[in-house]
Order: sequence, then C-alpha cells, then structure tokens
Amino acid sequence: PGRGSLMADILRATAKVPGFAPQVWLVETSASLRAVQQNRLGDVNWADHLDDLPSLPLFFVANEFFDALPVRQFKRGTKGWAEVLIGPGLKPGLGPEGANEALSARHNVQPGVIVETCAPAEEFAAQLGTRIRTNGGAALTVDYGDWRGTGDTLQALRQHKMVSPFMEPGEADITAHVQFAPLAAAAGLGGGFTTQGKFLERLGITARAQALAKLGASGVAAAHRRLTHPDEMGNLFKVMALMQPGKTPIGFDENERFSPAI
Repeated sequence: PGRGSLMADILRATAKVPGFAPQVWLVETSASLRAVQQNRLGDVNWADHLDDLPSLPLFFVANEFFDALPVRQFKRGTKGWAEVLIGPGLKPGLGPEGANEALSARHNVQPGVIVETCAPAEEFAAQLGTRIRTNGGAALTVDYGDWRGTGDTLQALRQHKMVSPFMEPGEADITAHVQFAPLAAAAGLGGGFTTQGKFLERLGITARAQALAKLGASGVAAAHRRLTHPDEMGNLFKVMALMQPGKTPIGFDENERFSPAI
C-alpha cells in the first residue's frame, strides 16, 4: 500500500459506482506509513498479515508489492544449479552445484544463466488464492518482471539513482523483477497476464488523456507515454489478474487468459 496514493485513486474512481461501498483494508506493518495512509485516506483498516483480513469477498490490488520481497538466485551449471551466496566483504559467490527440485521445470535454461526464485511471494499468492476460492473476489497485481524470466535482476535505488545492492545495506530500496508464472501456479486460480501498456489502452487511457488535455491539464502526453509506450513502462511492467476460472478478465485479451493448470 505504500503511502496510500493508489488506494486514494481507486476510491475516487469507484465513488460513483452505485452500491459499491467496500471495507478498505491495507496490509501494512509500518506504523509511520499507517499514519501517512490515515492522513490521506481517512477511515480505513489495517492488517499485519493477509490472514488477518475478515472472511469476506476480497478485491485485492497490489502495485509494486511482489518486487520488494526477497529472492534467491541460482546459476545453471553443467550438473545442476549453484546458488549465488554472499560471502565476506559482501561479495557474491557460488555455492555447491546440485539438483534443485524447485527449478525442475526450468530444464531448458542454458548453463551460465541465472534464475531467481521468491518463496515468500509464492506463499503469499497461495494464501491469496485460498482466500478468493473460499470467500470469492479477485486480485490485480502490477509489477515489473515477466511470466518466466531469467538473469540477475537484483537492483537497488537510493535518492533516485541506481546503486549496488551490496553498498550501504539498509540505505537503499532493493527490488527484483517478478516471476509471474510461479505466482499464478501457487494461487491455483484462473486469470490473465498482459503488459501494462495493453491493459491501460484497453481500459481507455488514451481517451482519458485526451479529455484531460482538453481541460488544460499539464504533462498529460508525457505521462501517457511513460505509462504505455513499449520503450518506457508499457512493456517493462506487467499486469496479472487472478480470479475464478472460466472468464476473461476486463482489460485482457482472450489469448492472454490462463487456467489453474499451468
């Protein structure tokens, strides 16, 4: 949930929907961020964990949430996988090479290539899937990554500049690209997967931008390009919907739909 700006936008956009009066819950453990969110959103509820939410239909939205969860890196060798480990002086090295059941489906990866895994993200997705199957609802997550990506994507940002993840630990924002296929498999739901650019265009972002420009809003064209153009955030960021199988989620093409059997 961060500082609550996304939720503020959602509440503003849905305020005119007849009969839509949701309970707003933020899964947030930071006391300082809760104070910021209360100032921005007013009367909302907080939970430390997903299991703390009430047993009601859930409409879950996450923007740049999964990328902040810790990843493990494994390098493909000729005999198996070697985990990338951090040694003295905060320098990365390789552990012993061997079999890795969690990566058994990645048998087509060539030697020398790194694959990242994120067990906390898969655990969260599994809990999310169980809750939606039990109580109903849907989930929408927006993050940078790919369906099944490869490579070392660990990165750090400090004061709006890229820095080494191993310099000044705790002082930079560390993230990694999201692997969406394992999340979909862990959730065990149907849904859709596409790029942010396609998703926003299907929801009418161009018409909205044109309307705002006519009203004199500044920076609309640049913001529209940044969000949708393939060379900017349009292809880098992906959108995944999770819901009960059988229907194509709004904003997705029929060919982008997936079933629980992944």
